[in-house]
Amino acid sequence: MRKRGRRTPGVLAVVAAAVLGVAGCDAVGGDSAAPSEKANPSPKPTPLWDRSPGSVAAVGDSITRGFDACDVLSDCPEASWATGASPEVDSLAVRLLGRTGAARRSWNYAVTGARMADLPGQMAQAVRRKPQLVTVMVGANDACRRTPSAMTPVSAFRADFEDSLRSLRKALPKAQVFVASVPNLKRLWSEGRSSPMGKQVWKLGICPSMLGDADALDSAATLRRDTVQKRVEDYNKVLKEVCAEDKRCRYDGGAVYDYRFSTAQLSRWDYFHPSVNGQARLAEIAYRTVTAKKPLT
Repeated sequence: MRKRGRRTPGVLAVVAAAVLGVAGCDAVGGDSAAPSEKANPSPKPTPLWDRSPGSVAAVGDSITRGFDACDVLSDCPEASWATGASPEVDSLAVRLLGRTGAARRSWNYAVTGARMADLPGQMAQAVRRKPQLVTVMVGANDACRRTPSAMTPVSAFRADFEDSLRSLRKALPKAQVFVASVPNLKRLWSEGRSSPMGKQVWKLGICPSMLGDADALDSAATLRRDTVQKRVEDYNKVLKEVCAEDKRCRYDGGAVYDYRFSTAQLSRWDYFHPSVNGQARLAEIAYRTVTAKKPLT
């Protein structure tokens, strides 16, 4: 192979002139950067969902208060799936903030017996803390009434949930919201009725629309339970739809409703509320949803 000879200054000048002629006069100089200069990279957009929020406020009902998880007929907020300090539960707040951080930067405004109509008031309390994440679990008491006809209408359930999110968004435009689905009450009946003790406790008036006359399998009892179950499904549809309209809201994708819990996850005092074990399972679902790269569907 022949060795290439050195380019003469004249040849280099011709090549340079040709390159400049193709590139145009603005290739070097003027307001444009030289070809060798790299443009500054555009900053990455801030994600709408922060998977590691710095504070947590919880709103909802007795489940979030840990009712009957530790003692009979008593709230046990230390066992709450959302903000509790119990090592056995490893709550969402502890998983996100650490034990010390959870003690300082998590708050529980849930109230035993609360329904969706109570959520706007709880939300108003929560926003005063300016939390970066608000957890919502409510709806079981809307379905657990004396009779199916006394259940909260779906339209009212939707209106109160929308009102709650609007008030949050007005006060804290960037706050994030985790919404848990309403538990499967019919599965609760199916699991709990295997316990003679559970059925005795239910006779005291626990969720009579679903759990009343637990051994009855006639058409009227079946229709009653199916009506309650359909209402729970309608509530979950509302939670999903309303949450989807808010870019900083995440619904659990029906994970709580779909969870196949057993009596081990139910309170040994009422066979209705979650036990400590059940609270831990709820914490796992919440953490998985909050830290997922993409919303669950």
